[in-house]
Amino acid sequence: MPRVKRGVNAKKKRRKVLKAAKGFRAGRGKLYRIATEAVDRAMAYAYAHRKAKKREIRGLWVARINAAARINDITYSRLINGLSRANVAMDRKTLADMAVKDPAGFAKVVNVAKTSLAA
Repeated sequence: MPRVKRGVNAKKKRRKVLKAAKGFRAGRGKLYRIATEAVDRAMAYAYAHRKAKKREIRGLWVARINAAARINDITYSRLINGLSRANVAMDRKTLADMAVKDPAGFAKVVNVAKTSLAA
């Protein structure tokens, strides 16, 4: 079996890792073995935090809706319950945006929820 010299591929692999480690300090950005560990860890955190970001944004929407709902004399949980009873299919992103940019429209949505709770 002939001998395989893999210098080109090895160099390409190392270059790829070191490029990903650009901006890392000290050996983490210069030395291949240390850079590999740093890049692997960075990729793992990046993946996990892309998921966590979605949870944090939803929490922000809930906080905004709750604040606007309390201005209109209703709690967040009763508002969501009232909207589900009234078969109003608005997601939290839309409600939060409405609470910030269109308080009058949000008040109308709150009135719909209140009437469905009263009935």
